[in-house]
Amino acid sequence: MSTLEQEIHTIGRRAREASRSLARLTADQKNAILVAMADEILVRTPDILSANTLDTTAAEKAGLTSASIDRLRLTEKRIADMAAGIRQVASLNDPVGEILRCWTRPNGIEISKIRTPIGVIGIIYESRPNVTADAAVLCLKTGNAVILRGGSEALSSNLAIASALQAGGARAGLPDGAVQLIPTKDREAVKIMAAMNQYMDVIIPRGGHSLIEAVVSSARMPVIKHYDGVCHVYVDRDADLKMATAILINGKCQRPGVCNAVETLLVHRDVVEDFLRLAAPDLQKQKVEIRADSEACAILARLEYPNFSEADDASWRTEYLDLILSFRIVGSLEEAVTHIETYGSHHSDAIITSNTATAEEFLAAVDSATVYWNASTRFTDGGEFGFGAEIGISTDKLHARGPMGLEELTTYKYLIRGSGQIRS
Repeated sequence: MSTLEQEIHTIGRRAREASRSLARLTADQKNAILVAMADEILVRTPDILSANTLDTTAAEKAGLTSASIDRLRLTEKRIADMAAGIRQVASLNDPVGEILRCWTRPNGIEISKIRTPIGVIGIIYESRPNVTADAAVLCLKTGNAVILRGGSEALSSNLAIASALQAGGARAGLPDGAVQLIPTKDREAVKIMAAMNQYMDVIIPRGGHSLIEAVVSSARMPVIKHYDGVCHVYVDRDADLKMATAILINGKCQRPGVCNAVETLLVHRDVVEDFLRLAAPDLQKQKVEIRADSEACAILARLEYPNFSEADDASWRTEYLDLILSFRIVGSLEEAVTHIETYGSHHSDAIITSNTATAEEFLAAVDSATVYWNASTRFTDGGEFGFGAEIGISTDKLHARGPMGLEELTTYKYLIRGSGQIRS
């Protein structure tokens, strides 16, 4: 066993031991730990910002895109939001111990189905250092130990955040080993984690396609995948075009480097020219590059849109995470749904229409984790759903789908209470 394997297996053993203590903490004890973590994050803001500067400076020298650097960058406000998010999780109801169902059999045996912690959760993620705090506190709230492995580009930031969480939590009774970060950039760490089924109960990769495929191919435990966010907005023939413009600009431009940003625009042929006259100036103002089908390119040329090109098949499957938008004209709701089901990632997709029947058909037909009617896809977020922070957005169907909050970090077990019954 290599030195790296030994180090990561030690982390695994400590996490397994901590999980047993965590499972016995009361809700009040866990909440006190969370509040202490939030306090320490604020106290250590200067240290976290200094560490983040090391990461962002290195990223700029390495030529990372502006969207990638934005995901990486921390500010005083983002750190304050991180601490506020921890406090919000502390204020949420603890799902552990919730009785999902209770019944009595004819022989008098009482059976209860209750929520319990999963145990030890491994989370592998890229870029955004705030995930370190989000993942740790959600796991802690649900009584799970967590092993974190962030992206190499954010290692200094992640170490600073994890250190603050550990120090603050320890003062309030956090079990040793409950929150750990893999302190290396070595990619071999991912394969080692994925093989540690003796210590980890589930692994959650959150990042690009290559990362997720690497985890899936190596994992010896269940994987909850957070695949690409190839999100769509479909502007129907009965859409309020001003509303559609506002939703598109918000979905594409408010923060283009996140997984719930719009990547593909679909517009009904009957309203496409009217819609583009409204939307094109705002898209142009935001310097959005458009990759469109040939019919749409002709309209964009007539409107003298400055930055467009013809799309190819890869355009419809691409998560740009940048101010780039794929654009296709469709002739019907059915054509829009077919495009989404063919090219989308089953993350977040929206219809803009004033026709209730059309909207309900879209909501039923699109098989994505979150499906919207007259609202921005940017709401696919644990905080916006009222879950507090989130682990991420699962594009799987089992056992969690969409924003993963507290309930999705629990499993269940059956408690059977008898009075001497035996089976005949």
